[in-house]
Amino acid sequence: MSPFDVHAIRRRFPILERRFAAGGGPAEAPEGTGLVWLDAAATSQKPEPVLRAMDRFLRTSNANARRSVHRLAGEATDALEGARRRVAGWLGAGEDEIVFVRGTTEAINLVAWSYGRMTLREGDVVLVSEMEHHANIVPWQIIAGERGARVVPVPLADGIAVDLDALERLLAHERVRIVAMTHASNVLGTINDVARITQLARAAGAISVIDGAQAVPHGAVDVRSLGADFYAFSSHKVYGPTGIGALYGRRDLLHSMPPWQGGGDMIRRVSFSGTSFADPPQRFEAGTPDIMGAVGLHAALDFIDSIGQEAIRTHEADITAHALTALAAVPGLRLYGPDRPRSKDRIGVFSFALDGVHPHDAATVLDTLGIAVRAGHHCAQPLMTRLGVPALLRASIAMHTTRDEIDALVAGLDRVRELLG
Repeated sequence: MSPFDVHAIRRRFPILERRFAAGGGPAEAPEGTGLVWLDAAATSQKPEPVLRAMDRFLRTSNANARRSVHRLAGEATDALEGARRRVAGWLGAGEDEIVFVRGTTEAINLVAWSYGRMTLREGDVVLVSEMEHHANIVPWQIIAGERGARVVPVPLADGIAVDLDALERLLAHERVRIVAMTHASNVLGTINDVARITQLARAAGAISVIDGAQAVPHGAVDVRSLGADFYAFSSHKVYGPTGIGALYGRRDLLHSMPPWQGGGDMIRRVSFSGTSFADPPQRFEAGTPDIMGAVGLHAALDFIDSIGQEAIRTHEADITAHALTALAAVPGLRLYGPDRPRSKDRIGVFSFALDGVHPHDAATVLDTLGIAVRAGHHCAQPLMTRLGVPALLRASIAMHTTRDEIDALVAGLDRVRELLG
């Protein structure tokens, strides 16, 4: 394989070989319409090494981790803890600072229900931005309501990025305890200045909770350089399986936090007079862990590194630049988000509206052409309100996206306009 051969990489993703009957019918056709996967921000497709690693674990080493002394249990435990070490290295964290969870949503809920419930008091404030995914709004609303605190939105500058001046003013005038922000927007594609956000939060005595679900697939993340107190991401956004993700928590914070779920393996000792709890991260991992998911996540990170994060970023920046130019030429299309293709400004997520066409109708027509995009509010209804739209179409790229697929999207949008415009 050359330094970056997108066609060779595509052959590593079996699902990209799917073909569909003309017109989007249920029957598949060997020479029919190919799959154009432009919904990577919703979930990534899985390469062969990930599928093989999970299959191999189930066929040869399937057992419950940390439960038994037989050799399969040892292999399962080694696989789980090996994945933890891999994720820790990936984020620049310590092994004991990585908690396995079902995904970013559960990670943020864990912080809210444990740290938030422990620390928030009446009159305290949790700051979130107007661009947050519901997963970084609703848990804070629930806990704030219970504790008598408030959730206050930080506005956006030009409708694109977190307004850092407004953030600084709120930190100065409100009793802020928690600043919860996304690293990269799942709607706008904006990459926020997380290092500055965490710096401002720390100076005001607040802790930071960063939603990294959309950032981790598109570039290296070092939680210590970013200054994050908590950082979460999901495996299925980064070419791994669904149902597992990771929460980074600063060691001293994790040790200060009570468990949020009870059950097997998160205990030190149980008696009817009381229970003592294990140290982190086990304290927060009640029940049987998703060992197969951890194996898949480990393999996904290995796969990315085998290609090279810098090579992937360079390719995605090229596709992003092509997409911005191509979409700008579509009559009646309005793009929301940064119009700059530089990888430090945005990821390859493009949300847009077509004049006179409902996003769901457009997405349905595109599906008949084999083009998969997302339509709706993208679990970001407050942002839709801020932008003045009920819903948007969204195309999002991955390492295997080609310029031809962007051109297919543009041709598909022309077809949408012919039928519905």
